[in-house]
Amino acid sequence: MAQITEIAANVARVREQIASSAARAGRYPSSIRLIAVTKTFPAETIRAAYECGLREFGENRVQEFFEKLPHLHLPEARFHLIGHLQSNKVSHALSFSWIQTLDSDRLARRLNEAAAAAGKTLSVLVQVSLDDPSASHLARSGVPESAVATLVSCVATLDHLQLRGMMTLPPFTADPEDARPHFRRMRELRDRLQAGGFPQIRELSMGMTRDFPIAIEEGATMVRIGTALFGARPAPGQGASGR
Repeated sequence: MAQITEIAANVARVREQIASSAARAGRYPSSIRLIAVTKTFPAETIRAAYECGLREFGENRVQEFFEKLPHLHLPEARFHLIGHLQSNKVSHALSFSWIQTLDSDRLARRLNEAAAAAGKTLSVLVQVSLDDPSASHLARSGVPESAVATLVSCVATLDHLQLRGMMTLPPFTADPEDARPHFRRMRELRDRLQAGGFPQIRELSMGMTRDFPIAIEEGATMVRIGTALFGARPAPGQGASGR
């Protein structure tokens, strides 16, 4: 009960921040979806968050989520994969409703084949890397901005993948405000793709605990929040059980 009370207070606080940020941008709070990031947290935390009204959850690792899944009987919950998807985990990834980290045509085709075999259609986002290509040691997963249109064109032809938008993780800096131009680039890229024949690209998944108000001001439709809802994450290996 204490955990539910704490999470409920945190959810209310985050929703207030979402509403304030939306108001500054002249947007409706209802246009922004809160994705609760539960990576490394146990199934009991997800159940408590569900009791507090949250319905969308983000997980980083396919195997960790697969271990939690038998302990989650939440009929209205939707789970998003927000971590890198390895090709050998594609079949297990079908347990997710959303894949936010599509970053190659090869992965897209394998995922589409697996979804077709299972009789499913998955919502997907293309992950975009905004890192400096010359700083290879800093590079994150994701397709470079210059190659996004090519990947989008491929994914749009796949019958069992529903292309919904894009996701990004901006380069980390000490000042969250430094992320603003990266978020703006994503919005501008989304707008160009829509004008270029891909109106289905509506979602922008960007912004986390430290910078989500800025992301909302720049057009985010999904924010991925963990620490502000649940506190510090458990150490690796302590949060993946069903207890």
